[in-house]
Amino acid sequence: MFTGIVEEVGRVEIMEPPSQSVGVGRLAIRATRALEGLRLGDSIAVNGACLTVVALDDSCFSVDLALETLRRTNLGSLEPGRGVNLERPLAATDRLGGHIVQGHVDATGKIISSRPEGDCVITGFRAPKRLMPYIVEKGFVAVDGISLTVVKRRSASFTVSLIPYTLDNTILKERHVGDPVNLEVDILAKYVESLLQR
Repeated sequence: MFTGIVEEVGRVEIMEPPSQSVGVGRLAIRATRALEGLRLGDSIAVNGACLTVVALDDSCFSVDLALETLRRTNLGSLEPGRGVNLERPLAATDRLGGHIVQGHVDATGKIISSRPEGDCVITGFRAPKRLMPYIVEKGFVAVDGISLTVVKRRSASFTVSLIPYTLDNTILKERHVGDPVNLEVDILAKYVESLLQR
């Protein structure tokens, strides 16, 4: 489990997509803070997708990319040098600073607008209509693994207000209108819906 509070922006070192003979790709990421205490087999959120560490050294870790992961996320578009948001799993003694994030990306969305508002930036995202019932004003949504509060919700899009700290410490400062983003909606809303349907 994660909180959506990005610990570090890592940099893609190697991106090997799956070949026809091997249905698993490999992603190597250069990092510093996220490596502290990291071990083989640990989970780590990369742009909000929970992945398993399969190789590790003093400056880099590697994860495997299953075809399902590539279908559901924007990780397949990564190239060497690109930044990625990194978060290690929540420890039982940690503060829950963002919201409960599983690292199970629901779908990809797209940045559709960006405009300054004082020191902040109001950014709009298009989302699949099937996710919109779970997105509410002043509720939580994870965008590329970042816990954000929804400012406005429309039928197929929503906006958030990005404070300077978020822009300075995540990959959103490198993103542009048209770029794909990973979206994970609030798991609590999905459970409530499932219970009500019974």
